[in-house]
Amino acid sequence: MVLYRPVGAEELRLIEGSGFTAFPPRLPEQPIFYPVLNRQYAAEIAERWNTMDKNSGFQGFITQFEVDDAFAARYPVQTVGRSYHQELWVPAEELEAFNRHIVGRIEVIARFLTEQGV
Repeated sequence: MVLYRPVGAEELRLIEGSGFTAFPPRLPEQPIFYPVLNRQYAAEIAERWNTMDKNSGFQGFITQFEVDDAFAARYPVQTVGRSYHQELWVPAEELEAFNRHIVGRIEVIARFLTEQGV
């Protein structure tokens, strides 16, 4: 399954630190990891939310990666807005196992920034 994850600059640095093979652990106030199912939705989050967030460095990136289909199937698709606003909800405590089922590397496929993020 091909998935997308919009991230800010700090999360991208942590992904890079893993050799682009894993997503970092969630913060205590983040009970779920939510990769999204399509690039359009990922772009909306990266461009509209991450670029407005100081903690994201006023930058948004779209990462693309693959997860073993059988493993991904354990997480039902959640529609959280418009019909294409689809995510998988991975409990924070399962992120390490999720990372082990990533096939290949996590790729950065787009970047968005504001003047503050330059």
